[in-house]
Amino acid sequence: MLPELEDLKQFAREAGAVLLEGFGRKMAVEYKARINPVTEYDRRSEDLLIRLIRSRFPHHAILGEENGHQDGQKEHLWIIDPLDGTTNFAHGMPIFAVSIAYAYKGQVQLGVVYDPNQDDLFCAERGQGAWLGDRRLQVEGAGDLLHSLLITGFAYENWVIETNLQFFAHFHRRCEGVRRLGAAALDLCYVAANRADGYWEVSVNPWDLAAGGLVAEEAGARVTRMDGAPDYLRPPCNVLCANPVLHEIMLKEIQSVAVPLYPAR
Repeated sequence: MLPELEDLKQFAREAGAVLLEGFGRKMAVEYKARINPVTEYDRRSEDLLIRLIRSRFPHHAILGEENGHQDGQKEHLWIIDPLDGTTNFAHGMPIFAVSIAYAYKGQVQLGVVYDPNQDDLFCAERGQGAWLGDRRLQVEGAGDLLHSLLITGFAYENWVIETNLQFFAHFHRRCEGVRRLGAAALDLCYVAANRADGYWEVSVNPWDLAAGGLVAEEAGARVTRMDGAPDYLRPPCNVLCANPVLHEIMLKEIQSVAVPLYPAR
């Protein structure tokens, strides 16, 4: 049995309800690294998602942020982020989401990103389009950098701090504005929904990008690595997403900035 988009929607809504139960309350926060938090609700949400997936698709593999890789049939892979935007969540900032993707033989087929605060349900099926609720998504956006609103994200690793700042300064001088929301899955969906024109980020993870990347692609955006390569889910990940015209412009700007896109070996 293969999953359908309705399965992912249901799973995302149930996980989103778990997050809303904890949002704004005092909670236990641990740190996977110096500034990379994980809350009890990350784990509750992921545990729920794993149970839901296992109950219907017991032989499928699962890749999750908190529990790593769960064994199963490798050709059927679920890629889940139970709480994208943990830092926002832990500080009471209402910008976070549940991200669920299903991949078959290495290609993402279904993706759902759910923002429980706004009740925004972004979803996509490969070859069938992308939606926000019942509204079909189609990227439009600016065709030039000067009138573009861009989004970026800042990774936790020390090596990428200067890279982030240089790209931020470079684009900020050349566009209408740059926002840093703190939830990569929503960043991609915001481009799909024309809430922003372009998005780039150095050093992200597959579970940050899998569902939102499909939503953006199915809405007509071009999603690649920051060097233009198509395999943006291959670790170590970075990402560039925009409408096709702006993507080409942003790619040239990125290539003009002499900073590393990957950690030194």
